Amino acid sequence: MIQTSALSKRYRDHLVVDDVSFMVQPGEVLGFLGPNGAGKSTTMKMIAGFVSPSNGTATVCGHDVQTQTLAARQVLGYLPEGAPSYGEMTVLAFLRFVADVRGLSGSRRRERLDHVIGRLSLHAVLQQTIDTLSKGFRRRVGLGAAILHDPPVLVLDEPTDGLDPNQKHEVRSLIREMSPGRTILISTHILEEVPSVCTRAIIIAAGTILADATPSDLLARSRYAGALSVRATDTIAARSALESVAGVAGLESDPVDGRMIVLAAPGHDLFAAVSERLRECGVAFAQLQVEPARLDDVFRTITQSAAVSP
Repeated sequence: MIQTSALSKRYRDHLVVDDVSFMVQPGEVLGFLGPNGAGKSTTMKMIAGFVSPSNGTATVCGHDVQTQTLAARQVLGYLPEGAPSYGEMTVLAFLRFVADVRGLSGSRRRERLDHVIGRLSLHAVLQQTIDTLSKGFRRRVGLGAAILHDPPVLVLDEPTDGLDPNQKHEVRSLIREMSPGRTILISTHILEEVPSVCTRAIIIAAGTILADATPSDLLARSRYAGALSVRATDTIAARSALESVAGVAGLESDPVDGRMIVLAAPGHDLFAAVSERLRECGVAFAQLQVEPARLDDVFRTITQSAAVSP
């Protein structure tokens, strides 16, 4: 549904996207992650046909975005960075304009307009001009325009940017609702969205793909995978007791609340061993629980390693 092959973009002497190749299948929600300036938005613009690649190709539903531009855009819904629109138009007029451009008519046009307005809760702002809307509402209008023609492929650049927590929840629910049978590519800097929404994630930095895996596979790479947190009455005694437990890869102190974090070596379940050792050593503890793996930890490790590589 989406395929890039050796996709590259150079602006003068600056290589923004470097030989990026990947495929996205129907039903997949692919999260595109990377630090600022990683090449995420440029890659998405090339897939959407708004920026020409310096090298390589991109296809949408088998249509080359450079040589079969109209055919590719007909099957694509695209929400660009910043959700650009016509600020002097009312929300309703803008959505009707997009419906006309997309060739919607009759009952199908009414059905899609009603669906988008209702699903994105736009009723209250239909008669406002877009330039008077909050950032969150402008984002929702942009998303509405992207999905109005019910396309099989969606490319969404930061779809929840500027939304409040309730609005983010609604948009994530909408993405999950639309994903069966569709192909969705989203970029985000909100890492919590990845396990919540995405079936797969790509991490890109300096224009190069560094990782391509499921969210669970990425989380398994976190040094906090399998870790335990301990709240002991005597932290020094607890540390001394646990240093020699088989499978303990390291001990850390949480800077916020002082909990001890017991890191696990791969393949080790420490819960029974840690609780037993603390009891053997007479160390009282009020809390012993499994720590969640942290995607931000994996993200930093991968992108920072790339930054220092020669």
